[in-house]
Amino acid sequence: MIGKTIRPASLFAFAFFKEAAAINDPMLDAIDQLLEDAELLALSTQLLAGRRPGSCKIGREGIAPDRLLRCVVLKHIKGWSYRQLHRELRASLLYRRFTRFYEDPIPDFSNLCRAFALFGKEGTEQIHRRIVQQARQAAIIVGKKLRTDTTAVETNIHHPTDSSLLADSLRVMTRYLQRIVEGCQDSELRIVNHARAVKYRLLEISRASRIFTKAAQEQLTQSYKKLMGLTQGVKAQAAAVLLALQKSQLVAQPEAFTKVLLAEAGLKHYLPLVEKVLHQTEARICQQQTRHPDKILSLFEPHSAVIRKGKAHKPNEFGRLVRIDEVENGLVSNYFVAPGNLGDQQQWIPALEAHVDLFGRAPRLACADRGFWSSPNEKAALELGVKQVVLPACGRLSSRRALRQKERWFRRGQGWRAGIEARLSTLKHRFGMRRAFYKSEIGFERHVGWCIIAHNLVAMSRADRKSAKPSCRSG
Repeated sequence: MIGKTIRPASLFAFAFFKEAAAINDPMLDAIDQLLEDAELLALSTQLLAGRRPGSCKIGREGIAPDRLLRCVVLKHIKGWSYRQLHRELRASLLYRRFTRFYEDPIPDFSNLCRAFALFGKEGTEQIHRRIVQQARQAAIIVGKKLRTDTTAVETNIHHPTDSSLLADSLRVMTRYLQRIVEGCQDSELRIVNHARAVKYRLLEISRASRIFTKAAQEQLTQSYKKLMGLTQGVKAQAAAVLLALQKSQLVAQPEAFTKVLLAEAGLKHYLPLVEKVLHQTEARICQQQTRHPDKILSLFEPHSAVIRKGKAHKPNEFGRLVRIDEVENGLVSNYFVAPGNLGDQQQWIPALEAHVDLFGRAPRLACADRGFWSSPNEKAALELGVKQVVLPACGRLSSRRALRQKERWFRRGQGWRAGIEARLSTLKHRFGMRRAFYKSEIGFERHVGWCIIAHNLVAMSRADRKSAKPSCRSG
């Protein structure tokens, strides 16, 4: 059952309120007023009600929507994990007051994690749109200027190599097979743990890959073939176990039925991914094909892609490409997680169309870096109604183009565009968007969305404090 938003105060809460009222935090107090919004509360309640068909009326009372919303915002503003959030909430009167827990006990970090997962991708986008709508109603943003850029956000995976992917495949399949065997009655299956053999093969591959002689390369190929043979053997055994479960040749014990069911679902999920890993390893090692289509970088985050942004210190990044659209006062009006490694030129028109959908009109000034430039993109922006399109051209410039890019409005637009680089740095270092720690593709988009929501709330609180600041007599 969803927790109540109207809660009676305890008889012994007077001392707490007295101490908490003496603590001030200008940023959190301003954000607290922004979160006192009926539509945000209704959205949170609706998302929490989607857990079960009768979550609104039946079951044990859970976390209230207003408390959960504030906990999530506080977590991303401070850059904490769920364990840190739980510890800080228990220790701080200020954070208890902000999250509306007051003198009540704080839920465990695992409860907070499961409840937050209910927001999902669509719920996060709805909350972000409502925050932007609040900024429009408060006249913090008007949508006259737009700057956009893309950045790579890493997924929470280790550096992908063919050998490590094969080792992960063996480890995961062996784990699920052992759980199935332990949970089935009268099982005569024998599951061999190849961890030691895998370790030796990985050491051989690591040593041989540092030497470029012909003998070392032959040793590398032989070690890979042995590792692939182990993976194929365990994969065949996993497929046989799934078939035996389907034909009821293996029967789960009553007390271990859920454990066996979850292990079976895990094998069904990972076996197609293991097949892809075997195919791409065979193509690279045996056939020397380095550009394999639909390459898998991780068994646990299969949506990850290789992104090359031309950085000298990090030529390859493993994650997803995210487009950020920024308007006045440093607010991010829209974001988009691109499928694969989408080019910047293909994201210019969608950014403008999303701006028109949000504000009802095209911006007066729209700017981006030269990676977004193309002649059709400039024409499309002018057709949408953008008066000043600041897209520096690539290559050798004509005399007419060079004069145009030296005009004052164009150079001012370029100077304003440079501010989005600082915005991306702030999102990554201050709000934790450098690496997404939530699992799966939905979790990745949820992490990116809440980093942007936390950033927007902080920017709105600063804009409110700046407007409330009394001006001097001279103006």
